[in-house]
This record gives sequence, structure tokens and C-alpha cells, in this order.
Amino acid sequence: MDKPVRHIFAIGDNGFNKDPENTDLYRFLLSHTGKLLPRVCLIPTASGDAQSTIDAFLSLFGKLDCELTLLSLFRGEKEDLESIVLNQDLIYVSGGNTRNMLVLWKEWGLDVLIKRAYDQGVILAGGSAGSLAWFEGGVTDSIPERFSSMKCLGFLKGSNSPHYNELTRRPFFQNAISTGELPDGMASENGVCLHFVNEEFKEAVSPYAEKFAYRVSRVGSGFEEEAIPARVLAKTLDS
Repeated sequence: MDKPVRHIFAIGDNGFNKDPENTDLYRFLLSHTGKLLPRVCLIPTASGDAQSTIDAFLSLFGKLDCELTLLSLFRGEKEDLESIVLNQDLIYVSGGNTRNMLVLWKEWGLDVLIKRAYDQGVILAGGSAGSLAWFEGGVTDSIPERFSSMKCLGFLKGSNSPHYNELTRRPFFQNAISTGELPDGMASENGVCLHFVNEEFKEAVSPYAEKFAYRVSRVGSGFEEEAIPARVLAKTLDS
């Protein structure tokens, strides 16, 4: 039996916090479920299940045609993680502390459940920590006041850096790839979404004009950076 088509959307930032009126990117994500009323689950572990993150997500996605579920590890509101995770059409992971998130996921077995869901065709998406998590590794500011490289879930080959328009993060990623600390990878500016289909990069998209993703590769003792213009998503008028 053939595997279902698998989608991952890795977004450079938490756009629903910063631009809550712009639903274009999230409509684009939902369109790939093929459902009229897709089931969407927010996993806000990286934020510590912050109420502000939850409220912003519910406010934006509440404008769209979908059924929303919250999976909280801090609040313990729902105990049957397996039934929650495996019965979604799209799982969205918020930003925050990537290291803390992955430690908690492993402790609860959530990393294994999410991989099962992904293999069954559940779409994975997220911004910032919710972008970085899917790769082999990448750049994080989970340790206060400095950047560091870290190992992630490895659903996608290579490394990742969200927030690539932040000038101090960009050279760290470039240097980590130059030295072999991180494997070759992809980066995205805030507002840019990397779309992967069956673990292969398809395109970069954004609701905003003149935005870029980047492919960064080790070349000798240095690096090569290729800019990839993001396709601008069509504007949608909310009814």
C-alpha cells in the first residue's frame, strides 16, 4: 500500500501573533488537507502553553473553516494523546523554546505520535520552533542571550534557521554550516513558509511581497547561499 502524500510547512515566524488579520498563509495550509472542515490541532508546548499564544491562534483560525483542538502538556486537560494526534488533518506547532519543547515531547512520547501521524498523511506545520523541529538540526536561541546549534527530529534532511532576516542569527547559521557543525540547510525570513512534499522541498511562499528563503551549503571551508524568492500568495477577502 502506497504511503499518503506528506506535507510539512516550515514558517519563519509566528505570523498569527504578529499579523492576526492576515489569513492568506493559513488558508493555503488548510487547502492541502482536501477537507471542507479540516481538524486542526495546536501544540503550543514551546511557548509553555502561553495563553497569549493560544488566544492569538484561536482568534485567527477561528475565522477559517476548521475544527480546532488544543493539545496541552502543561495543563493536562486531555490525557489520550494518541487519539488527539492521530485524528487530525493538520497539526500546528507554535514558536517558543525549541529545546524545552523537544525534551517534553520525548518524555510524553509525543515525538513518536507526531511521526506516526505524519506517516499517515497528517500535515505538519509551524513557525519558529515549529519550523526548526522537523529538520535534523538548526539554529536556536533557546539558551538565553546567545545562539546555539541543536539536534531536532530529523523528519526532514538538513538544517534550518527561521527568522533569517535577523542579522545576528544569519551569520551564526552560515558559520555553523561552514564548519560542519550543522549540515547544509534551508533558512526562511519572517513571513516565509517552506513547503516540503514527501520530504522534498517544493517551494517557498509568503503572503507578503519581496520575501526570500535561502539554501545554504558548505563549500570548502566556507559556504554558498542561494536566495529563493517566495511566491506571493493570492489575497483572500474574509467574509
